[in-house]
Amino acid sequence: MSRSPLLSVEALSLNFGSFSAVRDLSFDIARGETVALVGESGSGKSATALAILRLIEREGGSIVNGAVRLHGSPGLDLAALGDRQMQAVRGNRVSMIFQEPMTALNPVMPLGEQVAEVLRLHQGLSKAEARIAACAAFERVKIPEPERRLDQFPHELSGGLRQRVMIAMALACRPDVLIADEPTTALDVTTQAEILALIRQLQQDIGMAVLFITHDMGVVAQIADRVVVLCRGDKVEEGPVEEVFLRPVAPYTRALMAATPRLGAGAPGPVRPQATPVLAVENLSVRFPMRRGPLPGRHLDYHAVNGVSLRVERGETLGLVGESGCGKSTLARAVLRLVDVAGGQVHLDGEEITHLEAADLRRVRHVAQMVFQDPFASLNPRLPVYDLITEPAHIQQPMPRAARMALAEELLVKVGLEPEAALRFPHQFSGGQRQRLCIARALSVRPALIVADEAVSALDVSVARQVTDLMARLQAEEGVSFLFISHDIAVVERVSQRVAVMWSGQIVETGPTESVLRDPRHPYTRRLLAAVPVPDPQDRRLGQGRPAPLPAPKLLLPVAERPDRAPLQEVAPGHWVARHDTVRDLIDLGHGCAGMPAPRDSQARRSLDPV
Repeated sequence: MSRSPLLSVEALSLNFGSFSAVRDLSFDIARGETVALVGESGSGKSATALAILRLIEREGGSIVNGAVRLHGSPGLDLAALGDRQMQAVRGNRVSMIFQEPMTALNPVMPLGEQVAEVLRLHQGLSKAEARIAACAAFERVKIPEPERRLDQFPHELSGGLRQRVMIAMALACRPDVLIADEPTTALDVTTQAEILALIRQLQQDIGMAVLFITHDMGVVAQIADRVVVLCRGDKVEEGPVEEVFLRPVAPYTRALMAATPRLGAGAPGPVRPQATPVLAVENLSVRFPMRRGPLPGRHLDYHAVNGVSLRVERGETLGLVGESGCGKSTLARAVLRLVDVAGGQVHLDGEEITHLEAADLRRVRHVAQMVFQDPFASLNPRLPVYDLITEPAHIQQPMPRAARMALAEELLVKVGLEPEAALRFPHQFSGGQRQRLCIARALSVRPALIVADEAVSALDVSVARQVTDLMARLQAEEGVSFLFISHDIAVVERVSQRVAVMWSGQIVETGPTESVLRDPRHPYTRRLLAAVPVPDPQDRRLGQGRPAPLPAPKLLLPVAERPDRAPLQEVAPGHWVARHDTVRDLIDLGHGCAGMPAPRDSQARRSLDPV
């Protein structure tokens, strides 16, 4: 039996200047229901969310037709309200969680005050009452030490905790409708699972309707009741989540499903080890000094990377996975000497670079290049493409303009863009095209290694598939190696011959991708795999069967101390696992992960016992 709608979008059309962003869009959301709005970047998802909250005008857009009806007492057509009337609706009856909490939160205002401000505005609470209510809101979203967090600032929290603050703020007034715009895109799989389970639990407690905007079809399968599919501003399909996943009608929906990475789909074949790998890291450590008080004895070091060893063969992709804050990006920067190392060695193409001076480092920069997560932030918006993508080559060996233009056109063709794009600027490209430009720039010096740090995490599934297919083609044609860092384990499986799992600054499991993902031995690896959303609405495991977090070693220590480090032990050919002193307790924590096998025999368990 269908439920009466709480929010109705009726024949909504949106323009940005003369550009038609959304055309004749209609859908309903009932109380307690979750509707997923899906589609590629540029399909009109976020524009629809902004229109519902009447924020689209602030972004240069306008509602040219249609209505947005909020049912209840009183019933309202949000599309017809003025700005002052909407102030009583935003954050009160309709709230929104934005994609990037660091830009959505005020960086100079304490977190508790940001939540208290909403409560004072909409519920008329006093300053003291609002602070107490803000603390209760932090508790509701399971923020640890909520009272202490009230006086902290956004930069002092991890990405997952900042997102919880955004959720606390959005739910502070118990809204009728919650709009969640890509709230988990930048989060690792375990934090994502916690946030999704939290939203579902709070939805059941409050009974609110949820409009969930995402390009991750695995998340849609786990959280949605109904799905609305947008393609370039048009609704191409709508229906119950089971129907859309099992029997998609629109060709565009079928293409989205086909592009969605699925864990267990298989990994590339292994690469034969060689005498000299492209990258060899031995016992690498990175520490960041932290001042605590005026006395020298109070100075601490944060051990971001703790004795890591790994190697990448020629023509191989090594996937590096782990939660936010585990040290992945610090390790990537240390490999390229973008941060100072405290110990260990890095060999690039057989040359030890750990102690090279800046002038000598420039000489070897052509061996390894980096592709960052945000392509727009890593491209100078004032330079044309031919300047941008040939800059590394020009630094290595100055070239005249004609030679740079010829090289740029060659690189553009290589990454699947037209040569004419050489004279355009970064803002004239889509997100996926900008990432291709970053790959072209890295290729300009013909590197042996590309470090890709979350290079596809901000891209929708079809564009991410195109970029990873490009990487595979370049590897086959050019023989380039990749250190591929990602929190999307299904993508890592698809592109990596081997995988390394990082936890609290250490590598705790590494080996052939098939071996590690099909027979995970370390409980942290099992915890990661259990959190991967399955793109199947009949296999909903959100918040079920996941173990508690593992007892992590202390990483913030007095200057003279070093954190504990677990040595690796080979448990299968090429498959290594960290051997902890408390391994039996850790293995017990690893049992019970939904869909993950325990060690299959007593010999496997004995192989992890301390010697």
